[in-house]
Amino acid sequence: MDALALEAKGAKSESAGASAPPKPRPKPPQKAKRIVYFEVEILDIKTREKLLLLDKVCPSITCQASIFTDAQWYPARQSLCLDPKGKPLRDEDILQELPVGTTATFYFRDLGAQIAWGTVFLIECIGPLVIYLLFYFRLPLIYAPKYEFTASRHLVVHIACVCHSFHYGKRILETLFVHRFSHGTMPFRNIFKNCSYYWCSAAWMAYYINHPLYTPPYYGESQVKAALGIFLFCQLGSFSIHMALRNLKLSGCKTKKIPYPTKNPFTWIFALVSCPNYTYELGSWLGFTLMTQCVPVLFFTVVGFIQMTVWAKGKHRSYLKEFKQYPTLRSPILPFIL
Repeated sequence: MDALALEAKGAKSESAGASAPPKPRPKPPQKAKRIVYFEVEILDIKTREKLLLLDKVCPSITCQASIFTDAQWYPARQSLCLDPKGKPLRDEDILQELPVGTTATFYFRDLGAQIAWGTVFLIECIGPLVIYLLFYFRLPLIYAPKYEFTASRHLVVHIACVCHSFHYGKRILETLFVHRFSHGTMPFRNIFKNCSYYWCSAAWMAYYINHPLYTPPYYGESQVKAALGIFLFCQLGSFSIHMALRNLKLSGCKTKKIPYPTKNPFTWIFALVSCPNYTYELGSWLGFTLMTQCVPVLFFTVVGFIQMTVWAKGKHRSYLKEFKQYPTLRSPILPFIL
């Protein structure tokens, strides 16, 4: 009896062993991929002098990485290109994806001293804000001595001062808390050109608007109210566009996206215009021109419109080149016109 039980148990164990799946063989260890390092030669773009020779450069390095440790050439003032007459490489370009061999030659250009775009915007805006108020309060040496620290008897002069201050105050706050700049810096020498334009224009406008002999607009109060409505509408529209663009771009991210209208009605103009921030900016200054009926303001508006049109066309071409599905109905700055 015991023998039969042992025989049956042995048979069960044999059948269980036969049905058990074979153990998988261990995979052989994978060989580490061989990394092909680069040899990078840096030449001065003007003199062709060899500045640096880098050996065993990692292929995944980007152009954003600093090449020179010398404080004289900090990363923001460095520009590299593959050809002396070619376009500068982007910061995000990767070495192994460039049309070069394992021995690469780059040409270096010193961009000069740089200044942050945020700082530039602040200096550009603080200047006109302060300068206009100097004329509004009629400080000494601006007008005749008898008009020192006197106030204008025309309401439009005071409204214009509030609008001008509001505009540049808004731009300062947007620079501090809203704008995200795609380019971190600009050449320091350009700040003198930019500031001279904004500061001198503000002084020119303020001198005539706050002049003791200034005369109100031809159609009086009705013209001022209509112009004020245009100005405030466009200022609110400009802020809405800036917020929409901020939400489109994550902090520190350089990936571009197509801006589309949101639930905010002021952003619906995106359906027709690529750069509605310039459209609203133009509308604000047209309203200010209509309000003050002053030639210097008209001149500033026309010059600003020409410059903004150049910027808008460049941005529009960039959108069309980068996005194949970009809406064809859009115009750069003025719907169906320009």
